[in-house]
Amino acid sequence: MMKLATINSARNSVSRLTSRERAPSIWLAQLSQLIKHEARLRLRRVSTLVTLLAVMAISWTLVPDPKSDMTLMTINNARALYTSSTLALGSAALASILFGFGGFFLVRGRVAEDLRCGLGAVIATTPMQNGRMIFSRWLGGVAYLTLLVLGLLCTTLVCHALRGEGPIQIFVYLQTYAFLLLPLIFFSAACAVLFDCVPILMGKFGDFVFFLIWTMQLGMMTAFDMAAKGATPIFLMLDFFGVASSLTGLGEQFHTTSISLGMTDFNAQLAPIRLPDFLWSASMINVRFGAALLALSPLLPAAYLFHRYSPDRVVATRARPRRSPLTVVNRWLRPLSKCAQPIMQWGMAHPHHAGQIAAEVALTLMSAPSAILVILVSTMATLLSPQQALPTILGLALAYWGILISDISTRDYQVQLEKLTTSVRGGAMGQLSRQLCCKLILAGLFMGAVCVRWLLHEPLRAVALLAGVICISAIADVLGRCVKTPRLFLALFLFALYVALNVRDLPLIDIVGFNGVANSTSIAFYFALSLAALIGNFAFSRWKHT
Repeated sequence: MMKLATINSARNSVSRLTSRERAPSIWLAQLSQLIKHEARLRLRRVSTLVTLLAVMAISWTLVPDPKSDMTLMTINNARALYTSSTLALGSAALASILFGFGGFFLVRGRVAEDLRCGLGAVIATTPMQNGRMIFSRWLGGVAYLTLLVLGLLCTTLVCHALRGEGPIQIFVYLQTYAFLLLPLIFFSAACAVLFDCVPILMGKFGDFVFFLIWTMQLGMMTAFDMAAKGATPIFLMLDFFGVASSLTGLGEQFHTTSISLGMTDFNAQLAPIRLPDFLWSASMINVRFGAALLALSPLLPAAYLFHRYSPDRVVATRARPRRSPLTVVNRWLRPLSKCAQPIMQWGMAHPHHAGQIAAEVALTLMSAPSAILVILVSTMATLLSPQQALPTILGLALAYWGILISDISTRDYQVQLEKLTTSVRGGAMGQLSRQLCCKLILAGLFMGAVCVRWLLHEPLRAVALLAGVICISAIADVLGRCVKTPRLFLALFLFALYVALNVRDLPLIDIVGFNGVANSTSIAFYFALSLAALIGNFAFSRWKHT
């Protein structure tokens, strides 16, 4: 008996030792899963795509063409060359103002979502400690905002390739974005987590409080003038946005306070200035590290004040489901969907391939009746407007058409009817061809009038429009089938459209000919890209359904 007791005691000791050794790995595994969960939940929101596109658009708007009389940055009224240092510092500093305000609202709201969908009570019963939960949600918010910043970095690199005046130096971009934006990301995510942990700050009052904090951060610009009079002020560590710190660093490099950042004019008689590759002195690096550490301070009261979904501390109000503005407009225009009913009836009377295509078109128009209104307005405007107004009409019609067709290839999968729709006559290949034809027919309804007018007066632009529409439709098809979500295509499409509207002198960027610079080479490229996308889509569908 003594020997058996000794053996059991040894086994228990080994078991406790093994559990202690495994505890850190288990904790890290749980933390990793929670971070991925938090980031995925936020990345699936439409607001993520809208915010990223808005930041891209505003950042590009504030980076003027170097050939114009405006520039991104001036030092002593002289233009700074568009090198990696200039574009990295300028884009990061301007984006910090937008991310400082929008990042908070993108990260916050997780507690309200838990209460709305009923997960709050489930989370409250888990053995997860408050500190670990708060820290994981903060890390998830940091990972989410970092991905958005990386998206901005990619667009800035595209801008550099088109408008830059020097080689692309990735390390310069990475170190500038890290020093400037990481304290901002830490602070925005920490404030969002703290405000979700305090019941009084969960609503509109919390939004107002953070707006005051944001305005105070903008007021830190005065620290730049104070730094010019002496040593770097210690309260620059409270400059989480980094604009004042970046201007202070530039002032130390060039021994001046005459620095303008943003869209500004310059003296063309002065020689352009080239910024050094490394803009951050040792003192400014220490300031940014201090700001990053201070940005974590809201997490300490957050862990202590977290209400743990207790009904006596936080009330689960009835929340409305999220609705986009386009959904609201389509609800208002629901009576217009009757205009598509004859197309649906014709498709039902002809159950062959042509009838299936007609049914796809009718289904698209009935689910988005605002498209019917846009088709009528764009067609009338094309017929009544002069020739020089056609590119504007085409740009607006193209933008709506791209948004409309983005989910045609994925809607069967989203409503779990993909297996049913591929089992009808024609199978998977029939589904592929009818959805592609649906996109092209809708393109004809939206932009056919413009194509006819160009065919009569500028046939090359009409061919460019045809090539661009086929290419966009084929790419939307292959991306939708591969990733099972319309957001990837929608993000790429809107970004490409924005670049095409801003870069008007490159034929390859003129996708559908609205800039008037498309040539035979660019048209042949888009026809070849369309063929490659169609072959890839055909091969993927055959591989998936065999």
